[in-house]
Order: sequence, then C-alpha cells, then structure tokens
Amino acid sequence: MMECRGMGKMRPVALKKGGSVKDECYRKVKARYKVFPSAYASGAIAKCRKVGAKNWGNKSSGRKKN
Repeated sequence: MMECRGMGKMRPVALKKGGSVKDECYRKVKARYKVFPSAYASGAIAKCRKVGAKNWGNKSSGRKKN
C-alpha cells in the first residue's frame, strides 16, 4: 500500500505507461464526465482526492431555510 498526502492509504489498481494510479476518484470522475480526459475531469479528480472519495460528489446538507 502507498501512503499519499491527505488521503491515507491508497491501493493502486493499475499503472499505465505514464505511471498514473487508477483509484476510486479516477473511476468516479470517469463515470461522471462524458469527455475524458478533459480539464474539467482533471480538476474533479484533484478535488476528489483532496476531500476523499467517500465524501466527493455528495451534496452537503447545509443550512435549512425556514
């Protein structure tokens, strides 16, 4: 297992020729965006890795309006 900054333990699934890691964030973003790779998808992967795959894509409850 690899130790990545801010993500805890990460298990690499597959390494491409360039050495990229296909983790849970990669799979979630690829499923969401039609054009992949793109600048939007790359940004989404970065945001997903920052907050964690379990928390990414879930809407926050925020404040309830009365």
